[in-house]
Formats: sequence, structure tokens, C-alpha cells
Amino acid sequence: MRGVMIQGTSSDAGKSFVATALCRLLLQKGYRPVPFKPQNVSNNSYVTPDGKEIGRAQGLQAEAAGLTASPFMNPLLLKPSGNGCSEIVLFGERMEVMSGMAYRTNYYEKAIQAIKTGLQEASRFGDTIVIEGAGSPVEMNLKKREVVNMKTAELADVPVLLTADIDRGGLFASIVGTLELLEEKERQRVKGLIINRFRGDPAYFEDGKKWIEDYTGIPVLAVLPFLPGHALEGEDSLSIRDGRKEGAAIDLAVIRLPYVSNGSDIEPFLFEEDVNVRWVQTADAFGSPDAVIIPGTKSSFADLAFLKETGLAEKICLFAERGGTIIGLCGGFQLMGKTLFDPDGSDTGLPGSKKTALGIIPAETIFKNKKTVLQTKGTADGVLLSGYEIHFGETIVNGLPFMSCEDHLDGYRSENGKIAGTYLHHLFYNDLFRAKWLNKIRCLKGLAERPPVKINREQTYDVIAAHLEKHLDWGLFQSVLEESR
Repeated sequence: MRGVMIQGTSSDAGKSFVATALCRLLLQKGYRPVPFKPQNVSNNSYVTPDGKEIGRAQGLQAEAAGLTASPFMNPLLLKPSGNGCSEIVLFGERMEVMSGMAYRTNYYEKAIQAIKTGLQEASRFGDTIVIEGAGSPVEMNLKKREVVNMKTAELADVPVLLTADIDRGGLFASIVGTLELLEEKERQRVKGLIINRFRGDPAYFEDGKKWIEDYTGIPVLAVLPFLPGHALEGEDSLSIRDGRKEGAAIDLAVIRLPYVSNGSDIEPFLFEEDVNVRWVQTADAFGSPDAVIIPGTKSSFADLAFLKETGLAEKICLFAERGGTIIGLCGGFQLMGKTLFDPDGSDTGLPGSKKTALGIIPAETIFKNKKTVLQTKGTADGVLLSGYEIHFGETIVNGLPFMSCEDHLDGYRSENGKIAGTYLHHLFYNDLFRAKWLNKIRCLKGLAERPPVKINREQTYDVIAAHLEKHLDWGLFQSVLEESR
């Protein structure tokens, strides 16, 4: 099958961005692209229509490619859950929890077979596969049994484009060092280089581009300028960023949990001009926010301990007592209740664990072995909502529900609406709800209400595709792509 693999000189070099933009650009050019990532390590996940869980980046890439996301597009998803262990999700289904060493020792052959199956099945969705690698292809301590970069390129028999982030510095060393550490047969697969997040005029980089091409013998296919405000969701916790705006009227504190999951739930606030977004990790940094969001977590028990140890628990509870606005999302909702009980050890690995939580919401959460993974629609505060749920716990609430769904009630809200919790991820991507929630805060501060700021994912895919097309040597890229047949 025709295809290409996007690898990086490091994590967060822009692989997901390039792969997503490429999926949309190929679609616009008349191809039928299919996204694929052999293995993802992330707590930022995406729920497919059939209730399966894959890496969020591959779900978005499927949308950019005009496809319905499938578990075959991301055969393996590893979700870090504490104590050096990860939850193994195979073709969208939870398998087990194991340590990194145990996975590396026992899962290599299973991973290879899963990737082969995934490639075969994914190829049925289109005619051009766009594969995203993970981390760096030359992590030498892991390279002997790696499956996510050059091994997958070999299995798919596709050329590799190496992406490097110039914004973090050390660009020339990262490119040359990566190529030097590759085996000769692997290096021969690298057919092009992409320089990402260039600030300033790319014309000033012509000498640098020429040096790289002369030294490596590999063409630079694109020098991509830094693209602020593109609205593409981040892939994992490395993408989490503050949204501080000078003079912003609303101060929003988001609790930076060690095992935060689906942190992209907060990103819509980055596009609200009057909202300052601060990710808070210490009690000293809590300050005097106008509202607090406790995001999702992969390990509610571990992050509850973190809140108590850092003093953030005391700060949050005091803020609630004084009439502050707080909302918890998924695991954050669980943390706001009275107790967490893990009879089977599905969260802690220790059956029978029970802890007193923040006590802000009259609710108790019981963790069960069965995982809830589904797309959800409902109504809250008179607004139609859509999103998804991914959680183990079942929360019993004594009070008003946050949302009414077709077949169940979800979450909790106080009578004045200031305290709320819900299992619905992607809540704030519902523009009307986000505007309504913010306008209540604006009114409390004596500020004028504002209309909804619209976030259009289809438009985002078009914007990043146009950005890639403008700076990509399409003719050279197309020759690399066609040679891969």
C-alpha cells in the first residue's frame, strides 16, 4: 500500500500535527488517506462510535481524513496509571495492567502481531496510509525491541519523514544525531526532513536548510512556521499549556494532576479572549481564581493523595466553602465526592482500598472492573451536549443531576449551579454551554455577557492543511509517496 511514516527526533516534535495536516491535505488532493499509529502512550483518548478507545490523535486524524475512527488505526494504547504501570488497551479493549518491564518482556510478539493486523485492516479504509511514530526512533535503551518507529516502517514498507522541532533548540544536533544512531538500512528509509515550529522569516533559514541537506544528503521538504491558535487538540500531557492573557478579566485555575487524562478538555478556553487559563500544581500557586476545574485522571486514588499532600485539597475545599465556582470532569468529579472505594483494586491494584475524598459533592464512587467507554449525548442547563465517557467508577449521587441523557442521569450540580461534576469529556467543546458557564462567572464579576466563541474542527483541519501545503515541497513529497507503492 502507498504510504508514508512521520517520525520525530523527540517526543512533541510535531508528529501528530504533521500527520493530521497531511491526512486533510491528501484528502483535498484526491487521495483516500488512512491514519495509523502502532502504539500510543497517552491518557488522552478518543471513543469510537462502537465504544472502543484509541489515542485521541488518531481519532482526530480519522476525522481529518473524512473517516470514521476505528480501533485498527491504533492497535495498542498504553495508559500510564501509576507505580510504573500502564493499562493495556488492545484494539480498543482493556486487556490488563502491567509494568513497563513486564510489557516489554511479554508483549513484544503480541505487539508485532497486533500491528500487522492493524496495518492489514486499516488498509481497507483507503489507498494511502499515514503512519505516526512515537517519541524518537533512536531511544537506544529501548531500540532492541521497539515496535513503534522503524519496525513499523519496515512492516508497512513505507518511507519515513523525520520531523524536528526548531523551537526547542539543538535542531542540527537532533537531526544529525538521530540519523547517525539509525542502522544503515533504517537510515535509507528516511526520504525527507520537516523542520517544525520555526519562528520568524523562513528565508533566514536558507543557509541552515542547505547545510542540513548537504551534510545528510536528505532533502528538507518543509520549514513550517510556528502556527499559533490553530485549535488542534494536543495528543498528551506534553501538549498541556497555560493560556495566560494579559488583562484577561476571568482567572481560571485548572488543577494539574500528576495522572491527568484528556487534558485537552480545557483547550477551548484558550480561545476565549477574556479567560486566563492557569494549570496549578502547588497550593502557593492556587491564588484567587474566579473558577476552578478539576480535570480527568487515570488514577483517582493517586491524585487524591497528591491533592492532600500538596495542600491543594485544603485550598479547593475552602474555595468551595466560600461560594466559589468548581466543576470536576470524570476523575475530577470522583475526587469531589465524599469517598472513593476500590473493592476489586481496579484503580489502586489493592482490593478493598477506601479513601475519604474532598467531600464537596454528596456522592460516593465505587470502582469496578468493568470500564465504561461510550459516546454520550444529553441536556444540561437547557443546552444540548455531546461528548464521551471513559471511566471505571460508578458514582452514586445524592442530589440534582448535572445532565439528563437518553438512558441515564449523569453527575451532580448544586442548586445555584456553582458546584458541578460530570463524567462527560469534551464538555466545554459545546460552545453554547461553555458560553453560558462563562457568562454566569462574568455576571458575578459585573462583566458584560459574551456570545459563544465557535470552535469548528473541520475548519481547523483545513487551516492546518493549508499551512502545510503552503510550506511543503509538494512535488518532492509526491515523488517520495508514489515511490512507496
